[in-house]
Amino acid sequence: MKTKLIKNTIGLTTILFSTTMGATMINDSLFQKPDPKIQTRWFTFENKSGEKGEGGKANFGRKGSPAINISPGKTFVLADIKGNGTIRRIWSTTNPVNDPEVLRSLKLEIFWDGAEKPAVQVPMGDFYCHTFGKMTKFENVFFACPEARSYNCYIPMPFKKSAKIQLTNESKKNVVLYYEINCTLGENHDDDMMYFHSSWRRENFTKMREDFTILPKISGTGRFLGCNIGMHQNPAMKGCWFGEGEVKIFLDGDKDFPTLCGTGTEDFIGTGWGQSQFDNLYQGCHYVSKEEFGEFKEFYGFYRFNAPDPIYFHKDIKVTIQALGGAIAKDLLQDMKANPKQKYMKVGKGNDFYTQKEIDGMGNSFVSLEREDDYCATTYWYMDCPTNNLPELAPLKERIIDLPK
Repeated sequence: MKTKLIKNTIGLTTILFSTTMGATMINDSLFQKPDPKIQTRWFTFENKSGEKGEGGKANFGRKGSPAINISPGKTFVLADIKGNGTIRRIWSTTNPVNDPEVLRSLKLEIFWDGAEKPAVQVPMGDFYCHTFGKMTKFENVFFACPEARSYNCYIPMPFKKSAKIQLTNESKKNVVLYYEINCTLGENHDDDMMYFHSSWRRENFTKMREDFTILPKISGTGRFLGCNIGMHQNPAMKGCWFGEGEVKIFLDGDKDFPTLCGTGTEDFIGTGWGQSQFDNLYQGCHYVSKEEFGEFKEFYGFYRFNAPDPIYFHKDIKVTIQALGGAIAKDLLQDMKANPKQKYMKVGKGNDFYTQKEIDGMGNSFVSLEREDDYCATTYWYMDCPTNNLPELAPLKERIIDLPK
C-alpha cells in the first residue's frame, strides 16, 4: 500500500490521503518528536474537564461513570475547553439508537473563542451523515459509522481561545449519551487559521423551478468542505427519476449564474446513470430506503466532500441544487392518472406543463420535468470568523415531520 502526501490547508493540519480507503490518517507528523507545549486530552463523562490525571476516577476507577442521561429539554455541555488547541475527533453513541425522530431532536452546537452564537448548530444525526436521522453503516474521509450504531467525526477544528460543545435534547425521550472528544491543546494558531462551521436546512416540499438552497449565502473568506443531502421523494412522482438536478456554487459576487455548475445529482457524487447505495472516500449514496416506492426508493441520503479538490471563496458563497427529474413517458402517465391534482411542469421557462394526452403518445421516450420534493442538507465549511450570518436551526416540528419509519 502506497501513501501519497498531499498538502491541504485545513487549519494547520496536513492530511495524509492514502491510495486505499480506510487508511486515511489526519495528523501533522506521525514520526517526529512532539512539541512539549502541545498536550493530548480526551473529554468524556469520566473526565468532563479533560484534566491531567483525572480520568476514570468513579467507582474506584472501575468504569463508574461512562455515560450521561440527558432528560427531555435539558442541555449538556460535552466540553468547555479554555486556551488554544484543535479538536481532532468526536465520537459518541446513544440509547435509543437508530431512532430518526430522536436524532433529529438532538441539537448539536459548537461555539468558538467565547462567541455567543454557535458556528455549528445542526441535528446530531444529520451532522454525522445519518441523513433523515436514519443510521447506516458507512465510512468516508470525515465521518464513519462502522456498524450503524455510532457517530465519528474526524474533521479538525482549531480554536484560539476556547471551544464549547453542547447537546440539547428536544425529544420526549430520555437519551443516554456516551462520548469522547479528542483534542490537542497548546498549538499557537496564527492569523491564517480558519474556524469550522456547519449548518442544516430543509424544504418540505420544494417549489417547482426554485432550486433548493444547500447553503444560503454567507460572507467571509473560507473553504467549502462539502455536504450531505437528503431527498424524500414526492409520492405523486413515484415513477420518476429525481436526480437530474445540477449543483450550482455561487462564488464571490455571482448573482444570476454560478461560477461552478455540475451536470446532475448522481454526477455530483461521482457516479452516473442513476445512483444506488455505495460509500467512497469523498462521495457516496450511503442511505437508500428499503421499502418499495414505485419505480424508485422513497428516501436517499448522499454526500460529497471537497478534500482533494478545494472550493475556496474570498468574499461570499452560496450553494444550491435543482429539483429536476425525468421519467419514461409511460411511467409518468401512470403518475399523472393516479394524481390528477399534481401538475407536471416541463423543464424550461416554467410556463409549459405535460398533459396526459401528450404523454400517452410518447411510449418509452424519456422526458424531463421540474419536481417538488422534500430536501434537506447539512453543510460543512471553514471561515475566517468564529460566527456566521445564518439563522437559528429550524424548529423541531419542521425537523421531525415525514421521517423514515
